[in-house]
Amino acid sequence: MSRKLAIDYGDVRTGVAITDELGITAQGLETITSNGSDKIILKRIEELLNQYEIDCIVLGKPINMDGSKGKRTQETENFLHKLKSRFNKIEIVQIDERLTSVEAHKTMNFLNVDNKKKKGLVDTIAAVYILESYINKK
Repeated sequence: MSRKLAIDYGDVRTGVAITDELGITAQGLETITSNGSDKIILKRIEELLNQYEIDCIVLGKPINMDGSKGKRTQETENFLHKLKSRFNKIEIVQIDERLTSVEAHKTMNFLNVDNKKKKGLVDTIAAVYILESYINKK
């Protein structure tokens, strides 16, 4: 069985989540610290594709609350193009990620996560929410 990989793309940190082999549950995998280098992110995704049997990449699409596109939307679309160019044998989809970071922060507050740890976790948890949204739409 193949897994799905979700990406919460960011300038400095990119969260990654993955499904179980049956594609039923999503769990946070890691946060990639790239400091603006897409090469670092793409290299790590390639390693994950070699490590796991992944048939679909789900990329969060940042849209403003009013439905308009902002600066992040264009940056994410540029990254999407790089993903599609490099991994053209895998299905790559985008899903609305509005409120995923808000939900991630709520979850961490509920779990009393230490403020220092929040920064590294928020993107991974947001990637889990992106993946769960995708699974629930299927």
